[in-house]
Amino acid sequence: GIRHRSPSRGLGDVYKRQVYIDWSSDIVDPGDTIPAQIAPLARFASVLGGLGIGDQHLVVAYDIHPTAQFATRLWWALNYYGHDQVVVLNGGFAKWQRENRPLEVRIPTYPAATFTPVVQPQLRATAAEVLSQLGNQHIAMIDARDRGQYSGAVVRRPGRPGHIPGALNIPRDDVIDPATGTFRSNEELAKIFSNAGVQPQQQVVAYCNGGVAATTILFSLAMLGYPHLTNYDGSWNEWGSRQDLPTEV
Repeated sequence: GIRHRSPSRGLGDVYKRQVYIDWSSDIVDPGDTIPAQIAPLARFASVLGGLGIGDQHLVVAYDIHPTAQFATRLWWALNYYGHDQVVVLNGGFAKWQRENRPLEVRIPTYPAATFTPVVQPQLRATAAEVLSQLGNQHIAMIDARDRGQYSGAVVRRPGRPGHIPGALNIPRDDVIDPATGTFRSNEELAKIFSNAGVQPQQQVVAYCNGGVAATTILFSLAMLGYPHLTNYDGSWNEWGSRQDLPTEV
């Protein structure tokens, strides 16, 4: 399963390499008709290795998004390709700035490294897999979109209103403390998921619009030690556009 891991070594040397990854172009599949799907194995390995990220590196992911969803997307993507030495900087760049920590404007480059991807298929679900498990009480389906989209009152992009039948709605924003921009405490997170009906022994499949906000939910669950976590990467971009797949409002 996917886990939240404490780094196996200290963070003192982490910032010796700083690289920028554009999740929307660098690590997506340009050949997929569904937007924003994870890059194929060879492309992902080429991009990461080309930036100087190798098998030996601990990756600290951060972004400027208020819910850390791009950092958690990278966390999930690295885990999907078998690189579990990755952590997310809680509070992201905004908290780093607020605390007056060091910054630089130089854009460094590094020698290419060897990134060896090993796919973990249990971390990514297809539409067919989701469809086959509808109604399975051993699976908790979580819709990470806002309540308007979940209910069908809001349709964000061309497609159908509503949600995947049986999905629970836990909006991505709910797991972040707006006062600090950090993840809520484990105690608060446990209450959010428990109150929604998610049980630790269940297989959790999360989705959103494009498989990104869902990873914020998955990361929160990983911090709580939930062992069986899966991202439906196609999410509503795929499900909402396919007339052959069931919905409910």
